[in-house]
Amino acid sequence: MAGRLKGKVALVTAAGQGIGRAIAEAFIAEGAKVIATDLDEKKLAGLKAAKKATLDVRSTKDVEALAKAVNKQFGSLDVLANIAGFVHQGSIFDCSDEDWDFSFDVNVKSMHRTIKAFLPAMLKKGKGSIINMSSGVSSIKGLPNRYVYGATKAAVIGLTKAVAADTITKGVRCNAICPGTIVSPSLDERIKAVSKQTGKSLKEVREAFVARQPMQRLGTAEEVAALALFLASDEASYITGQPHLVDGGLAL
Repeated sequence: MAGRLKGKVALVTAAGQGIGRAIAEAFIAEGAKVIATDLDEKKLAGLKAAKKATLDVRSTKDVEALAKAVNKQFGSLDVLANIAGFVHQGSIFDCSDEDWDFSFDVNVKSMHRTIKAFLPAMLKKGKGSIINMSSGVSSIKGLPNRYVYGATKAAVIGLTKAVAADTITKGVRCNAICPGTIVSPSLDERIKAVSKQTGKSLKEVREAFVARQPMQRLGTAEEVAALALFLASDEASYITGQPHLVDGGLAL
């Protein structure tokens, strides 16, 4: 089915690479007008987006300014995809107060900022889909050395359910996506960090990431984007407040 998002306006955070990039490309391919944002606007090169913008999701001022500009140009969003995130490596003993605050600011409070800024216009329009990037490593499953990351992604699920409950009779849906281990620049960075920390080769560390996946392979950003596309479309019009796993069986 082509044109699944025809006529819809969608904003994607962290659209410069990895899952965010794949979601933006999938939305564009299905006819959406996409506002692609990233902290580094250079990463957005090559995207045929309706609008490209530098966005620091940790800045309430920047988020509110973008919302004002987007709503002025497009009226309101039909889809808000909150993809920006950070993976902290380590247990409770490796997590400083600064690590905790940074992780929650990027992974959770950023969504509070964007939803609060864009939701009023969506409610006025009486329709919309909000998609929040959580993780299989959250309230769903715990993994070693994902202490604060798992806590933030569990919070995302709670935030998602709360927003869904508040908007369920007002035409706006809110869902979360919970990936397993996905091939991405972010994963490459984590593999390098673990290799440096443990003294193991990059190959050994990558193989360990693959081994923890029941399917014995890593997922792709495009597989996550396919789920995001479904949740953004009218095909998912009866679905809200749910964490949706695309994890290769990680949570089994």
